[in-house]
Amino acid sequence: MKNWPDYTKEIIGHMRTLRGGTPDVMKAFSGLAQAALAPKALDTKTKELIALGIAVAIHCDDCIGFHVEAALKQGATREEIMETLGMAIYMGAGPSVMYATHAIDAFEQLSKPVSAPASTAA
Repeated sequence: MKNWPDYTKEIIGHMRTLRGGTPDVMKAFSGLAQAALAPKALDTKTKELIALGIAVAIHCDDCIGFHVEAALKQGATREEIMETLGMAIYMGAGPSVMYATHAIDAFEQLSKPVSAPASTAA
């Protein structure tokens, strides 16, 4: 399995490069994301869980990492993640079962507190 915290950081670096190369497109994409995630009839956590379910169903590892992390930041619980994965499996059948295991691995790694680097002072 992947090291999800490192994997998402690596993708963020590539996204910065993409933003520099296609600033108008990426600005428009960012605006779309902000509009879609704005809490209205559905809260942002619910929308992130929906995005996670779609990410699993369409087999997008990069999306899985980002949406697990975003759902956690919105307060999603393990139970909510699992129910979301159950819906993705229902909608996507066998391949979604395999990608649901990626989301569980991402959840396990990304929900752990980040420990501070060890001090190198002597």
